[in-house]
Amino acid sequence: MIKIVLIILGVIIALIASALTTGNITFNKKVKNEVGDLFNKSKETIPEFVTETDMEGLPEPVQKWLKNSQIKGKEKIFAVRLKQKGLIRTKEGQPWMPAEAEQYLTVDEPGFIWKVKVIMNPLLYLVGRDKYYEGKGNILIKLLSLITVVNASGKEIDQGTMLRYLGEIAWFPTAALNDYIKWKSIDSNSARATMSYGGATASAVFNFNENGDVISFVCKRYMTENDRYSLENYSVYLKDYKELNGIRIPTKGEAVWNLKTGDFSVYKFEITEIEYNKPLVY
Repeated sequence: MIKIVLIILGVIIALIASALTTGNITFNKKVKNEVGDLFNKSKETIPEFVTETDMEGLPEPVQKWLKNSQIKGKEKIFAVRLKQKGLIRTKEGQPWMPAEAEQYLTVDEPGFIWKVKVIMNPLLYLVGRDKYYEGKGNILIKLLSLITVVNASGKEIDQGTMLRYLGEIAWFPTAALNDYIKWKSIDSNSARATMSYGGATASAVFNFNENGDVISFVCKRYMTENDRYSLENYSVYLKDYKELNGIRIPTKGEAVWNLKTGDFSVYKFEITEIEYNKPLVY
């Protein structure tokens, strides 16, 4: 009897392992195909180089940031791939969960694919994919790569993913020169960026320190709670600048909802690797 039970348990464990493997393969293949679609539009880009003239007319703190980023004379960035590690949570009071992510971005036609794996406990994990493509956003989250927990799209997601893209140009500063981003000076240490693409528009304030580094990105972004959206204050704080592949960028950051009830931090991250103009999947 015990032998039969052990055999049954062995079969169940094998079936679960097989299902998890299949789920991971299917999810990763889906993301790989989406990255391929994203990068296909960038592979025939003709190299251009940043000149002093490109930065003329921009607000003074933006010019200072771009010059401090060391982009002058460098090839304009048309594709980015990067890796992150960090801690993430979705609800206040929830324990922080370790996360590892990779992201792919394009510049001439703005878009990104962000893939993440979040460890909930030794037995459970989530995989997620955020997408901003052709002006539309989508958030997909699966438990154990198998069970769909979230598959969200719509105007609120479009707005959120556009704002995310806009804030993340701190990692590929030449994107600030593109026509779909318009800059307006606020004061000597801040400027408003307004992005218009795919029939949608979103704006945010970039704040800079005296050295010309972006230290925060502040906007109004849709937050979801109990399947309901509300427009809330949202900030990303950036720090630990380093020169990576010839460009000076922030390598650490924290995403925070600035709610009426107090600040709610949702993601603490670190860039562990970044490459420019290499439109390939890791």
